[in-house]
Amino acid sequence: MEQVQFIQVTPEQLQNAIIQGVKLHLEDLKKHFQPKTPNEYLSRQDVAEMLSVDVSTIHNWKSKGILKAHQIGGRVFYKRADIENAIVELKN
Repeated sequence: MEQVQFIQVTPEQLQNAIIQGVKLHLEDLKKHFQPKTPNEYLSRQDVAEMLSVDVSTIHNWKSKGILKAHQIGGRVFYKRADIENAIVELKN
């Protein structure tokens, strides 16, 4: 085990140096922190209302691969993030 000796450093100075180091690391973590959000699943009807289209349009977009669907039992759901990512900005 390695030993470290502090010469001409008061306990208060050492404490302040440690606190500053921890603060720097915390600030760096805050800058790069991406909180995990739980997946929100929407029904076909929810997606149709969200996009102001008919439910059959949602089915057609799923068939064409525009929207990715997830199935649980006999029900079909869509991730909100997938729906939002499927919306692309038109370039003029």
